[in-house]
Amino acid sequence: MTYYSGFLLAVPTGNKQAYIDMAQAAWPMFKRYGALRMVETWGVDVPHGKVNDFYMSTQAKDDETIVFSWVEWPDKETADASYEKMMSDPEMQKPPEMPFDGMRMMWGGFEPIVDVKA
Repeated sequence: MTYYSGFLLAVPTGNKQAYIDMAQAAWPMFKRYGALRMVETWGVDVPHGKVNDFYMSTQAKDDETIVFSWVEWPDKETADASYEKMMSDPEMQKPPEMPFDGMRMMWGGFEPIVDVKA
């Protein structure tokens, strides 16, 4: 069953291009280890809530933009094995400088329960 790794983070708005560059550079490794698709989205209509919202969840600052992204895998087993391999890959031993505060990034693994298309 298809499996998704989802990510939610706040990126300094001025670092948008640096984030895009980092994501594009990461794709070949994800693909090499079995990912089918990677989607990075830049928040353009993210409302502030009264009780909770993406900004509160990521502790976003006024000069940051919310990013929501996901990686599609053929299944959970491929995703789990890929992350293990990536962590030992020599490319990951010297990761690039991150254009955001990784301590405020959230991630998790998800199985689809509804998948409809027009």
